[in-house]
Amino acid sequence: MAVHRQEKDYTVVNLIRQREIQESIAHTISQKLHVTEDLVLRLGLEKELNGHSGCVNCLEWDETGKVLASASDDTNIILWDPFRYEKKLVIHTGHRGNIFSAKFMPKTNNNVLVSGAADCKVQVHDLSLTEPILACYCHLGRVKRIATIGSIPSLFWSVAEDGLVLQYDIRTPHTCENNEPNVLVNLVNHMGRSAEGKCISVNPKRPELIAIGANDAYIRMYDRRMIKHSQVPIIFPHVDWDRRHLSFIRSGEGDPENNVPLGCAQYFIAGHLHSRPRDGNRSLTATYLTFSADGNELLVNMGGEQIYLYDINNSKNSKIFQSYNVKSVSETNEKDSKSKNGCIESCDVNLANTNIRTLPHHVEELKRQANEGFEQQKYTIAINLYNKAISYCPTAAVLFANRAAAFMKRAWDGDTYAALRDCRTTLLLDPQHVKAHFRLARCLFDLNRSVEAEKVIKNFLCKFPEYASNSACKALKMDIKEAIDSGRDIDSFEQDLSRISGYEKEWRSNTIDYKMRFCGHCNTTTDIKEANFFGNNGQYIVAGSDDGSFFIWDRNTTNIIRVLRGDDRIVNCLQPHPSTCLLATSGIDPVIRLWSPLPEDGSINDREIKNLEDAASANQIRMNRDPFELMLINMGYRFPVEQPEENEPNEEIDDQNDQPIVHPLNCRPS
Repeated sequence: MAVHRQEKDYTVVNLIRQREIQESIAHTISQKLHVTEDLVLRLGLEKELNGHSGCVNCLEWDETGKVLASASDDTNIILWDPFRYEKKLVIHTGHRGNIFSAKFMPKTNNNVLVSGAADCKVQVHDLSLTEPILACYCHLGRVKRIATIGSIPSLFWSVAEDGLVLQYDIRTPHTCENNEPNVLVNLVNHMGRSAEGKCISVNPKRPELIAIGANDAYIRMYDRRMIKHSQVPIIFPHVDWDRRHLSFIRSGEGDPENNVPLGCAQYFIAGHLHSRPRDGNRSLTATYLTFSADGNELLVNMGGEQIYLYDINNSKNSKIFQSYNVKSVSETNEKDSKSKNGCIESCDVNLANTNIRTLPHHVEELKRQANEGFEQQKYTIAINLYNKAISYCPTAAVLFANRAAAFMKRAWDGDTYAALRDCRTTLLLDPQHVKAHFRLARCLFDLNRSVEAEKVIKNFLCKFPEYASNSACKALKMDIKEAIDSGRDIDSFEQDLSRISGYEKEWRSNTIDYKMRFCGHCNTTTDIKEANFFGNNGQYIVAGSDDGSFFIWDRNTTNIIRVLRGDDRIVNCLQPHPSTCLLATSGIDPVIRLWSPLPEDGSINDREIKNLEDAASANQIRMNRDPFELMLINMGYRFPVEQPEENEPNEEIDDQNDQPIVHPLNCRPS
């Protein structure tokens, strides 16, 4: 078979050979040896570390990778030698609640460790002493995450469910009673009384940027240089510290002295979540976020949804589709060029001039296989194949158009919006693409954006009047008109505006959309579930799941490449070693598991889950279960799978003649 393209040769043998030939690039080759496709495909359980008596809620490697710290519900922190599988030290912290976060202070030779717990307390431990050198009681909610940064070894930050983000400097004494100004951000002032901080990360290359995840779908990034620190707010506890009984003086009214100025914040959100109505059975919460090693991207595990990757620098061309501009898509003169898996990046060339109409042979073969999967209603398989094809030909309109159709059929959380994005890309590449116009209108309607859908369908019929009598077009027009007349469109975004500060309204109206999306895991049961980059260039994404497994995605295609069983119930934490192909995981089980490449001796990896598509599909069903059912499932009960209705009308445009048609869709059982 012909070589399709010049592949990046990351096999271990060839990389070592290159190192021998070119000593000058030894360091670069060593970095590439960190995590390769060969090693990832051999990843298996190396060792279980036993020592805790409760769930292990966080894992943390030191800078050298010679020490692994774990913290647990048992309120202990254990320092491990991960290569000898031995305990180095057990720290009895004195916390009176589950420890959710533990971080080494950088450049202290692993002698200083910070912890945050459910007792609302932050502690700093000098490991040469028996008592903490700092104990902070400023928070009145569970402390969920601690953040540190290597370039500023004296500072660290905490975020808690009281909505406060606090900054500490270990060079200065701290006394909670003095009301010193150590509040960096008070989310309650802008989000309202229900605000809870969930996760935090500091940009490794630009430490002035700090990202916060809260109990909603918005990701907040602040430039802390512009923020004036404030004191912990005055709180009147009516019963106890439980936040349901707390009254915050400036809840939703903004900062009293403009402590967080308007220009210091940038918000990110997956576009379809911007106006998504609140689901009474499922809340959206950012359970973990982290910056990429180069500081240019932000990875977010969204509880109740999927995993998203944001480009923090591409704000101009990444705004979400709040107000759909028909002309800019259907008669595009936009100067966009480069497309990366559905993400348009700015360039000074008209995209329509870059559309690849004749695909290379190997890409045509991938498209053929994907189309075949689509016809067999194997939509996830079809999407994965289209993803691969797009990675080879990122400016081929037909691939985005076909993938949009597969997204619409599969209909996982966020798929309709992903289809809308693909339709937009298709029309930027090929403004005359009939199917993309029609599917775009359908996506907008399904997203409860009927006013915009009406504009698109009118523009479609004006552009292609021969379809005016088509039954599918007529049916969609009627549905759109009925939705508009009845006022059925839901815009919870507008409804929420009355309960938040003016600055918060402005920040939410200028959000940045995601760059990539990773699907297949389930994140609904715990609010500490992580997602991390894996590899020297972050070429893989890893995350745990409520089904007890953890997933590994190829970052370039967004396809799942491995699923491994990592816990008897739930995998929460995954922390890659800083310089070796070694992964530490933990969850509900009171053990830490170390994963490394297994020898190629023909033995079976009994923790590998073979059918990746079925595992991902089952998790999508699980994610949309009723919470009470989920609780019973976690206790071991099993429920029958609901069967879809047969002969459900499905609107589509036939691939052969570009005619919108209506035909029955016989869904296969989940």
